[in-house]
Amino acid sequence: MAIIPLHQRSLSLDHQLLTNLLANTENILIIQDLDGVCMGLVKDPLTRVIAPEYLQAVKSFAGNFYVLTNGEHIGTRGVNRIVEKAFENPAIAKEKGFYLSGLGAGGVQWQDCYGNVSHPGVSQEEMAFLEQVPNKIKTYLEELFSQENYGLDSEQIHKCIAATVLDNKVSPTANLNVFHEALSNSSEGYRTLQIKIQSLMEQLLAEATLKGLKDSFFVHYAPNLGRDTNGKEIIQLAQGKHSGTTDFQFMLKGAIKEVGVIVILNRYYYQKTGTYPLGKDFNVREAPHQQEELLEIIKNNFDPAMMPIIVGVGDTVTSKAQEIDGKIEFKRGGSDRGFLELIQAISKELNTGNIVVYVDSSDGEVKNRKPLKLEKRIENEQEVWRVVEGAGDSRDTEDPLRLNVVFPGGYKEYTSLFQKAAKIRQGKC
Repeated sequence: MAIIPLHQRSLSLDHQLLTNLLANTENILIIQDLDGVCMGLVKDPLTRVIAPEYLQAVKSFAGNFYVLTNGEHIGTRGVNRIVEKAFENPAIAKEKGFYLSGLGAGGVQWQDCYGNVSHPGVSQEEMAFLEQVPNKIKTYLEELFSQENYGLDSEQIHKCIAATVLDNKVSPTANLNVFHEALSNSSEGYRTLQIKIQSLMEQLLAEATLKGLKDSFFVHYAPNLGRDTNGKEIIQLAQGKHSGTTDFQFMLKGAIKEVGVIVILNRYYYQKTGTYPLGKDFNVREAPHQQEELLEIIKNNFDPAMMPIIVGVGDTVTSKAQEIDGKIEFKRGGSDRGFLELIQAISKELNTGNIVVYVDSSDGEVKNRKPLKLEKRIENEQEVWRVVEGAGDSRDTEDPLRLNVVFPGGYKEYTSLFQKAAKIRQGKC
């Protein structure tokens, strides 16, 4: 019986075949998210932990592995701090090049494995405005809770605000995870807080416009319900125990992951050919946002004979039914959806066999992910597990995104496979 290729499968648990692909394919490009994928999804970013064995495995894929995250490499809550803490001697990260190469802040922050960071296409005026945002979020929250404490005492409020305000350099964020827990007995209070923070973000956009930065920023909601007709992301309000949107990220326009795929491809081709197809200085801020236009750039500039098999790895994909005018419509979103859909579209356009990998992060501290549903079945007189329901709404049969390989066991299951593939690959060098 012929083996069905991974890129033609849906919700596959054939991890051995994926291991073989990662370990034995020379022209391969892994583009991977971080939180929930290679480390646990937690309420407070300061408590994140990454395994040194995973970082060592990444070195085996040097030149074939890049991260693509809405988080940042640098700063008090950046991933670099987590990498440094993984080793007894933090200096090893820079000496040995254990920092995670790739794009942070949705695509505007580039880093190599030695921690050298740049922000291509970002102006000094934009950086200056972003620097003020964390303090504005903090001040807003302090004033808000001085008027209504929602049943929280002053010490709780102080701790929650401290954990909520993420002073990221180019993507300052209000992360409401800790407030969702603190307000577990006041779901209406938490939803009100979501709406208030959304209003603050709109206010910040208006302030930027007054300073001549009208087209500089946008707000990323994670998770979200996709985009409206104007291209703005749609907030997902909490329902029951589901926290809905927890991250309100004030980001630079162009900092969307699907554009980051092309930036990474541009650098990958340079490594292989010595030439940048889109020029050395190409960055996300000068690229279109629509998938069709991005595909045209790829078809017109990248040699298809050199195109690698791209493996996209993420954990945030949503699909939610909404009744509009008596009809059910599905709002599709999630911060990883765009870049995974583009990787899939490249595969269809160029027949490259790209793989979309989904890591189930629903078992983390942040309860806003739908778990994969598994069932045990009898096939050929043997008991086997099958995934019978994916990450989105089970009724959304027209979702264009196909999750080829899935990891119900979360980041530990995925990183274990990644490390196994790295050892095999390293042994071939």
